Amino acid sequence: MDWDKLRIFHAVADAGSLTHAGEQLHLSQSAVSRQIRALEEMLNTTLFHRHARGLILTEQGELLFDATRAMRKRLDAAAARIRDSEEEVFGELRVTTTIGFGSMWLAPRLTRLYEQYPQLNIDLMLEERVLDLPMREADVAIRMKEPSQADLIRKRLMGVRMRLYAAPDYLSRAGTPESVDDMRSHRLICQAPGGVQVSAGAQLVQWLLTHDIPSRLTVNNYFGVLQGTINGLGIGVLPDYIVENAPHLTRVLPQVESNEVPVFLAYPEELRQSRRIAAFRDFVIAEIQAHRRKLGPAA
Repeated sequence: MDWDKLRIFHAVADAGSLTHAGEQLHLSQSAVSRQIRALEEMLNTTLFHRHARGLILTEQGELLFDATRAMRKRLDAAAARIRDSEEEVFGELRVTTTIGFGSMWLAPRLTRLYEQYPQLNIDLMLEERVLDLPMREADVAIRMKEPSQADLIRKRLMGVRMRLYAAPDYLSRAGTPESVDDMRSHRLICQAPGGVQVSAGAQLVQWLLTHDIPSRLTVNNYFGVLQGTINGLGIGVLPDYIVENAPHLTRVLPQVESNEVPVFLAYPEELRQSRRIAAFRDFVIAEIQAHRRKLGPAA
C-alpha cells in the first residue's frame, strides 16, 4: 500500500473530518479527499460513510484504522528509542498511575525530577483504568498490583496499607473512637466498596460497614477522601503514604488496617534502553528511599 495515503487516511479517521485532517497535515481539503478516494479505489471498498456532521468509518474502514493505529504506535516506539540514543534526557514521557498515588504522592515530588532534567516533559495520566503499555497507551506505569503481561519489565517499589485518619479538630469535636463499634458515632469517608480501587481497600471498607456505621461520605478517589478528612467531615480510609504530606492528620484505631498492597513500576521490554525511563525509574526509587528514611521505623 501507499504509506502516504495510509498516513492521510489515519489522520482523517482520527479527526472524523476532511477539513480537520487537512489542517493537521497542512493539506487542502480537496487534496485530502483525492487521496482518500484513491485509497478506496486501490482497495476496491468504501472506507467512510459521508454525512452532514462528518465522516463515519465503515466496517472495512474500522479494520484499516485498527491497523494504522497499531502502526502509528510502533512508529512512536521506534522514534522514542532513536531519541533515547542521545546522551541527554529530554522529550515527552507518558506516565500513568492511579488518581490517589499520582496526585498525593508522585505529583508533589516532580519538582526534583524537573530540576535534574529540565528538558524532560512529563505527561501524567491519572486514572484507575489500566492502560496498555505494550500498545503504547503510556510509556511507564506505577500500578497497585503486579502487572500480568509477560512482555513488561516490572520492579516492586513498596507496599501500601489503607488506614483510618482524622483531623485533630474533628476528633476534639466528635471524640476519638476506641473500638470499631465506636465508629457508629462517626462519619466514615471512603470510596464505595464497589468502586474502582485496590481490592484491599474495598475489603477494609466492606468490613467497616458491617459495623452499622450510619453516616458516610463516599468519593470515587482517595484525593477526594483526603480533602474531606482534612476539612473535618469525618474519619477517612486513606493509603498510609499520605502521612508524609499530611502530617497533621491523626491515625485512628491503629489496630485497623488493610492487607498490604504491592506497588509496581512497569514499562515495555522494548523501552529497556530508554534513558527517559531509566531517569524516571531512578528518581522514583530515590524518592521512595527518602520517604522511608523520613518516616523511620514506621515505614
